[in-house]
Amino acid sequence: MNAAPAKKAKFLDRLAEENGVAIVVVDADGSVASESNNNSMCRSLYGSAEFAPECAKFCGSAFEMVVDAGKTVDYECYAGLSCRAVPVWEGGKPFVAITGRTFLKAERYRKATERAITGDWRQFRPTEFFENVLISGAGQNLERAANRLEKFTNRERNDLLEVDRLAVAPQEEAAAEQPSPEPDPEEINRLIEKFKSETERAAGDLETAVSFDVLKDRKAASEWRSLFGSLMKLDYRGACMAVLEYLRERYSLDSVVWLERQGDEFVKLAAIGELADKSLNIGISANNERIVNAVRREAPIEFRERKADGSGERTLSLFPVMLADEVQAAIGSNVRVTDTEQRRAISRFAQTLASQLEILRLRDEVARRDWLARAIVKFNENLRRIDSEDFWLRITQISAELLGAERASILVRNEKSDSLQAKAAIGARINLLSEPAVGTRVAGRVLEIGDPVAVTDIEGVGIESAPAEWSYKTSSFLSYPIIIDDRRIGVLNFTDKAGGEIFTQADLDLLRAIAPQIAVAIDRTAMKDKAGEYEQLSVTDPLTGLLNRRYLEERVAEEITRSKRYRFSLSLMLLDVDDFKSYNDTFGHPAGDTALKAVADILKESLRGADVAARYGGEEFAILLPQTSSEEAAQIGERIRKRVERMEFPHRRVTVSIGIASCSSEVDSSKDLISAADVALYAAKNHGRNNVQIFNNWGESLNDNVH
Repeated sequence: MNAAPAKKAKFLDRLAEENGVAIVVVDADGSVASESNNNSMCRSLYGSAEFAPECAKFCGSAFEMVVDAGKTVDYECYAGLSCRAVPVWEGGKPFVAITGRTFLKAERYRKATERAITGDWRQFRPTEFFENVLISGAGQNLERAANRLEKFTNRERNDLLEVDRLAVAPQEEAAAEQPSPEPDPEEINRLIEKFKSETERAAGDLETAVSFDVLKDRKAASEWRSLFGSLMKLDYRGACMAVLEYLRERYSLDSVVWLERQGDEFVKLAAIGELADKSLNIGISANNERIVNAVRREAPIEFRERKADGSGERTLSLFPVMLADEVQAAIGSNVRVTDTEQRRAISRFAQTLASQLEILRLRDEVARRDWLARAIVKFNENLRRIDSEDFWLRITQISAELLGAERASILVRNEKSDSLQAKAAIGARINLLSEPAVGTRVAGRVLEIGDPVAVTDIEGVGIESAPAEWSYKTSSFLSYPIIIDDRRIGVLNFTDKAGGEIFTQADLDLLRAIAPQIAVAIDRTAMKDKAGEYEQLSVTDPLTGLLNRRYLEERVAEEITRSKRYRFSLSLMLLDVDDFKSYNDTFGHPAGDTALKAVADILKESLRGADVAARYGGEEFAILLPQTSSEEAAQIGERIRKRVERMEFPHRRVTVSIGIASCSSEVDSSKDLISAADVALYAAKNHGRNNVQIFNNWGESLNDNVH
């Protein structure tokens, strides 16, 4: 048996789930070949006679759109969902993968919610309609998933090995959203595979290095070889530290620093000596003429600034580390290097190490992204298992576990008061849920600015310390805003990292990767709650608290289908309050409402577990009785009739007439069952009211309980 289709289906399911998008593959006829994580709204809309033609204009025409354009096509459908139609191939046959079906803007799904509650989509049951609404809040996830699918474009892709490779290389699609571009994973893997040959080539660089005049002595050459041999056993940061240790010892430098290039800045990665305790960011373009000239002249760039106490100048000598005509990093010293040979030696030293350290950096990047991918998968698996009843607590717990934080809280913005409210907290020494001014020190400002913060020491950044009774173990914390589009939802806070460690950039990277999923989960939960509340309101009679006619008619159709499938009995009972118009006219509508509520209370008390009672209209009620024969229904009806008759009403006695019908070979639709029960109710009225009548297939009354 060929396992390729199953592998591909698994790959598409995983790609859709991890990126929070739908992937629906269609052929030239518009038939669905496969679907992964489909949007519940799309299922409802496409399955309706009224809205399917609108869907056909967009997703139904995706194949033609791609053929006409000859490439991937982006579109937003009439429902406000963003989609990307990607051409793919399978078994020599062209298909189109509709990717996305997700809201990228908050106002789009707000509009969808309004249409489902009060507009032209209110015919759909909200809990089903909003069961799996996809909200990305940004286009990166959609783009990432589509880019993976575009690997199938314009060429055959039924090679199982290719599918396997894609399935086991999650780094690309699961990596955190980064402000700067990340290296291509395929290029990283290629470099790692060539690790051995690169190391051998580096041996030649070593021989060149030890030929420097300053390194001609045997001791220097031995130290060089020892350093070089140890680097490949370290991680990237550890290798940078080893290089700095060597330089400080070899050239008697007071303090040295390794600066990593990030865009047009050089940011401190590692340092020894005085520079280890200083924040150091240097803004300078990588192709700056001073850098190019420094490498060409084998000399450092020198930066000078006056000391804060006015006692003189402070100097930083910067030696660029260049690889393939591109500056990757820089080695800095806090003193001027004046000796020409020494300057040349350090400059050449920096260039000699460039390729080896780049390999280590890329190797660490692969490991980091692989760890990040596994962490995201684990988080998403936990997220899917969260119960709505403990949603806030569980989402706080799994986030804290992922970051290794002993304390965590989630604060959600109240849009009416524009204040933060604690929804859940773990490890706190106080009850945050009852705190009136929660989030005023840090979280509120983080949400306002919209940028996350990872603080190593709260005392060093000018933030007021927490009250002593809060008993924090460490002074490091992380605060991350949860935002969709321009809508500020809340803040995740983490403190007391396990083992007394500080929160770092890696923690921020992880949160940056899972924050969109958290935001979507929060919004989805809020939407489900709102939809559930609306559904309850929309199917409930406000006077009696019973279900309404709309719900009953839908439920009758469902129960008839179930009755036919499993050959269960099914009965429907219609009840009408006798002479209710005269009761209203004589005693007034408020008295009439009181009488109807009293009858409804009797019905509620008489129901069994599976029975469904509804106010069918005016003074008429209905009870749906699954797995109940006509005779059993008549006994239930008789008990209800007697309870109403014996109850004391404020003004006069109230009675009800009851008609019962059951499913049969002749009565086998919702319309037929309701009509048959209505005929039986009419018969009860004609028999003098205050009695129960059963419909038979000839429209006659089977029992004659006149009172």
